[in-house]
Amino acid sequence: MSKLESNGRGPLTRELLRRAPKVLLHEHLDGGLRPATVLELAAEARYADLPESSPEKLGEWFHLGAARGELGLYLEGFRHTIAVMQTHASLERVAFEFIEDMAKDGVIHAEVRFAPHFHTQKGLGLDAVMRSVLKGLRRGSQQFDVGFGLIVCAMRNEPEALSMKMAELAVTYRNEGCVGFDLAGEEAGNPASDHQRAFEFAKRENFAITIHAGESFGPKSIWQALHFCGAHRIGHGTRLVEDIVLYEGKVIKLEPLAQYVLDHRIPLEICLSSNVHTGATESLEKHPFPIFLRQGFRVTLNTDNRLMSRTTMTDEYLLAVERFGCTLADLEKISINGMKSAFAHYDSRVKTIFERIKPGFAALRSELGA
Repeated sequence: MSKLESNGRGPLTRELLRRAPKVLLHEHLDGGLRPATVLELAAEARYADLPESSPEKLGEWFHLGAARGELGLYLEGFRHTIAVMQTHASLERVAFEFIEDMAKDGVIHAEVRFAPHFHTQKGLGLDAVMRSVLKGLRRGSQQFDVGFGLIVCAMRNEPEALSMKMAELAVTYRNEGCVGFDLAGEEAGNPASDHQRAFEFAKRENFAITIHAGESFGPKSIWQALHFCGAHRIGHGTRLVEDIVLYEGKVIKLEPLAQYVLDHRIPLEICLSSNVHTGATESLEKHPFPIFLRQGFRVTLNTDNRLMSRTTMTDEYLLAVERFGCTLADLEKISINGMKSAFAHYDSRVKTIFERIKPGFAALRSELGA
């Protein structure tokens, strides 16, 4: 498909899309390291299990290992990144570099998530882990003018008591940049309802909730995330399409869950590249993203794990253009959807939309002669 804008007045090139003001809501801190950083941190930690010794080969190894069409396989590489993120300095560095990478990629607001208890293997306490990451994010935000939010993940396959501990940790740091609570990990056999107590606590504390659902399991997983756990956003949500009646690619009917998600403007954190790599969708061609977008769902575009999926926000926007025919107006809507759905305060969201997103896209339209 051509990279031309629908009015035919200019090409939506990679460089132009890089400069488009973008909002990222779904990225894992331990899935977005630079390969060179992994190597340097491994050397500092005397971690000898990395499979490659050059940044190029290591980056390729992570990507090839992840792109096997199954979530469990996709997650195998994380043992290496987590292993080198066990000190104050390494956590702060990775968080700072995340913001720096966002700035270079045209992202103006970014939320990043992680499971703090994974980073206590070498003696750090949970508070030290949180403070280190938040320090790096804050330093990067001040230097590069990128808004940020940190989300704490509980894991589906771990005890409810630990999920409760993660929820309490997230709320403790709400005034320092922690903005939400998440549930991640393999959905099949690990229902969100097993962690309901932690999410009831988060709701009572007026805290924001996003939950991975509809990635490796069907609509019932999304239903549980919404109605047992009170999710405000759905991570991925790809398999919500199974609650939509289609005929020859056209929407015939929305079943009750899909209608609920549409009517209540529940954001879907779509990750095009990752959704193929994890098997959430069979291929890009069969991804339900264009169905969701044209039907009016509040879709956002995200990277999930930039290292594992070898992607950037610019790459994801380019896929939307080249594979699904998205126009600059579509991309502006997606960016605005992202900012509307961010776990930032209302006044900050409005300011970012009207002072950065709308003027940024207006400048690009002017550049294209539109």
